[in-house]
Amino acid sequence: MKKLLSLAIVALFSLSAMAQQVDLRKKINVSGSAEAEVMPDIIYISISLKEYLKDGNSKKKVEITTLENELFKAVQNAGIAKENLSITNLSSYTAIAQKKKNPDYLASKQYRLKVTDLNKWNAIIDEVDAKGIAYTNIDSYDYSKIESLKKELKIKAMQAAKAKATYLVEAIGDKLGSALDIQEINNEAFPQPMYRSNVMMMKAEASDAAPAAEIDFKKIKLNYVMNVVFEIR
Repeated sequence: MKKLLSLAIVALFSLSAMAQQVDLRKKINVSGSAEAEVMPDIIYISISLKEYLKDGNSKKKVEITTLENELFKAVQNAGIAKENLSITNLSSYTAIAQKKKNPDYLASKQYRLKVTDLNKWNAIIDEVDAKGIAYTNIDSYDYSKIESLKKELKIKAMQAAKAKATYLVEAIGDKLGSALDIQEINNEAFPQPMYRSNVMMMKAEASDAAPAAEIDFKKIKLNYVMNVVFEIR
């Protein structure tokens, strides 16, 4: 009997606590959005250099160091910081060992170059032996002020949500209170670069001056939605 009475008291207190936790405040749930489109101003290009035999003569090889020096010099002449050019394929360092085993081995190296102007890239590629270029293509691109733009759009979306909630609440004669809950939804679109001819910007397997393909850049689109719950006073 005492156990049943104790259980009843516990259940009564539990129901009372649950009733006290029920939020009886009047609320309004709205959303605000803001979006923007920007052109990419940072471009990452991959470059693959490969040794080749001059005129098909196995004794006359164009060394990878020669091709590298041409690339380094071209980057410097274009006014691009050397830090913007980096080796991306660690297997490139095995070339020395491979050459010792096989004198006919044709070494290759892959690089990644950061540019802000494709005209500079065209100037760079013109200074490198076309036959020593296995391929080049665009890896990705970005916008230099992307973080400040994101912040600006989120603020605008939040302000839009508040403005909407304000005129809706005032339409029924009430006043808008504080924000009780905020949820952020983002839709960021970083489309891949589109090529009018081929996936590769250049492939110089058979030509000394293979033309670069034209590239269509699509804008980076940012869209933010803020879902906000406001108290109605």
